[in-house]
Amino acid sequence: MEFFVEKRREVMMHIEKYMLEKMYDFLKPIDQIWQPSDFLPDSTRDTFFSEIKELQESAQGLSYDLVAVLIGDTITEEALPTYESWLAMVEGVDKSEHNGWMTWTRHWTAEENRHGDLLNKYLYLSGRVNMRAMEISTQYLIADGFDIGTGTDPYRNFIYTSFQELATNVSHRRVASLAKKDGDTLLSKMCGVIASDEARHAKAYIHFINKIFDVDANEAMIAFEDMMRKKIVMPAHFMREVGLKIGQTFGHFTDAAQRLGVYTAVDYVDILKDLIDEWQIESRTELNDAGEKARDYIIALPNRLLRIAERYEESFAGI
Repeated sequence: MEFFVEKRREVMMHIEKYMLEKMYDFLKPIDQIWQPSDFLPDSTRDTFFSEIKELQESAQGLSYDLVAVLIGDTITEEALPTYESWLAMVEGVDKSEHNGWMTWTRHWTAEENRHGDLLNKYLYLSGRVNMRAMEISTQYLIADGFDIGTGTDPYRNFIYTSFQELATNVSHRRVASLAKKDGDTLLSKMCGVIASDEARHAKAYIHFINKIFDVDANEAMIAFEDMMRKKIVMPAHFMREVGLKIGQTFGHFTDAAQRLGVYTAVDYVDILKDLIDEWQIESRTELNDAGEKARDYIIALPNRLLRIAERYEESFAGI
């Protein structure tokens, strides 16, 4: 076991230089990137209250399901302290030099931090949400913590973040489209810029895993198989409200997302297919028997999951 831990540390040190070279392809300079105040009513202007009234009038047109999904997305974004702490414990990151992997972790966290700030302030100003109840759910999610099945393994963690960032991109992009249809162009713009951030972040983690495959394909393949056998569980799965157990709140959120088509079981399969293509899973060589078996499982998985997803969607629709 110590051998595998040490090898992963060596791999992380090896790809660290690529990360530092490419980091600003995936992240934007702090003084140039958008900030929440760019989209929200300006409290220093005389028009502040009229801008809030306009925001609230637009928000009234949002469907109940869309607001429910937006609340779930916001709570997920606000659980950032958990995400940063788990990345800081990853092998190869945990003892990183100041200008190494912790640089990426801090800068990634700083970009992500804007998402929860923006959505939280929007919901507060919209007048559509019981903010105290939402804040309690956010505090529960951070206080409870959650086990995403990655441990401290960098391979599993970066496979997870690749998947999660693609999933959040889909969710925010779909909410942007639905908000526009409901007449809330401001919310549409907000979710659009957040989705764009998530897309850049997904490219980063996909790139990191590609580099890992290049130097340790066998263990990367086994890690990918393991994560897919466990199933990628989004942080929202662990949300709860007062009086409810962990996971019960997730049912309301995912049902609304399914009804609206914001994030579905078919999207899960599509993301898996994208990662199989991005990481060139079918053409990877120098695999041992365990690696070959892992690849066979991964390649066959999308079709299996698609059949399950289609049956689920038929059942959900009452067909």
